[in-house]
Amino acid sequence: MRATTQTLKVYATPPHACSYLPEKLAANAFIDPTYTPSLDSYQLLIDRGYRRSGDHLYRPNCPGCAACVPCRVRSGDFRPNRSQRRCWKKNEDLDVQLHPAAFSEEAFALYARYLNSRHADGDMANPDEDGFRNFLYASWSNTWFIEFHLAGRLVSIAVIDMLPRGYSAVYTFFDPELANRSLGTYAVLWQIEHARMQGLPVVYLGYWIEGSRKMQYKSNFKPLEVLQDGIWQSLDNHRIAKQPQDQ
Repeated sequence: MRATTQTLKVYATPPHACSYLPEKLAANAFIDPTYTPSLDSYQLLIDRGYRRSGDHLYRPNCPGCAACVPCRVRSGDFRPNRSQRRCWKKNEDLDVQLHPAAFSEEAFALYARYLNSRHADGDMANPDEDGFRNFLYASWSNTWFIEFHLAGRLVSIAVIDMLPRGYSAVYTFFDPELANRSLGTYAVLWQIEHARMQGLPVVYLGYWIEGSRKMQYKSNFKPLEVLQDGIWQSLDNHRIAKQPQDQ
């Protein structure tokens, strides 16, 4: 494949158990880790369905499965539903600060508390400081932490990569004791609104997976666009196109 004028090598990982669809096997295609993308190249790769985990750029390459579909929201077209409007109002008391991605004891403590609550039985539990750095930001990306504070206390961080055309949502973690605030939803709403205010047309939300409860929330951000056969189209059109095959 080509990003700008450079031909890139792409490698495949061995199949392993899927964490989203337990009955499936998962595998990834990842770009040569010696490649350092420019922001324009990174934008191009994101638009082709790639994502970032630390320094590594990858996309799903699963045997016999194409359930992971890249998705995004156009900031100017988004209209919050009633539940999202309630979420926005409930969190109006939060103070929001943007900082370039960097390690801090406070951020790491929140990250560890979140993972040990939400992923206690998985391989993300009991993280260390190197894992925090190696997962959330890269040496070449323009990564920022959106920090949400309640009465001076850090309660949530949304990690985003700033791209020429918008934001790429990398990861969000929050105080598990504040689950009733729907801080994950609020973080996405804030990104969409802030992108709109900055004149940036798109917020990339990673992969939508039909049939995965963990990823179902993304379809609530309407109109959601998904990448299918190299073309960004509305999720509703994607479902209509699939219907004859599923019957």
